[in-house]
Amino acid sequence: MTRIVAGRAGGRPLKVPAKGTRPTSERVREALFSRLDHMGILTGAAVLDLYAGSGALGMEALSRGARRATFVEKSRPATTIIKSNLHATDLAALGSVVCADVSTYITHKEGASLSGDYDVIFIDPPYDMAATDLNKVLAHLGPWMHPDTLVIVEASSRAPEPAWPTDLVLEERRAYGETIMWFAGPPVLASDDAENTSHDDVAAAEKTEE
Repeated sequence: MTRIVAGRAGGRPLKVPAKGTRPTSERVREALFSRLDHMGILTGAAVLDLYAGSGALGMEALSRGARRATFVEKSRPATTIIKSNLHATDLAALGSVVCADVSTYITHKEGASLSGDYDVIFIDPPYDMAATDLNKVLAHLGPWMHPDTLVIVEASSRAPEPAWPTDLVLEERRAYGETIMWFAGPPVLASDDAENTSHDDVAAAEKTEE
């Protein structure tokens, strides 16, 4: 049985689509979210759950204090189950469900890189999905992220490391049995760059005052 591990909806069971999805195991979710809780990034977070399946990752985040979550899943039966799970866990007011192909949905957002408002992005595609398809999604995440966004990619332990685009840097790789979690985020602004940016801002302000 799949269930919410902890938080306000802890212990609530979740329905799982009969086919076409691969829910993250409870053991892996418990390890993952214990780490996220320790990082202190879930409270008040906006979450994007891509290849949502049953919605277990996004709902675990909501249960532990995230303020909203968007679930993207192309299977219509699966999106029906996500909506049912949101109501069954009393989290429906915090979640929105989109029935769409993830690659198409992600690539249609316009805007500058790091101009988005999602704090945590889960990417849990089918293990047999081509690496090129995953890399395409990663390459178009820029407008969805801000400078402190955390991106978590779940994959088989036999899968190659994703090709990280310039606006994503691998921060950590963790193995949970047959599952690998890749933790990535936008590159940290170097201290010299930050100092130069600060000086530029001051110069611009002084010029405006003149």
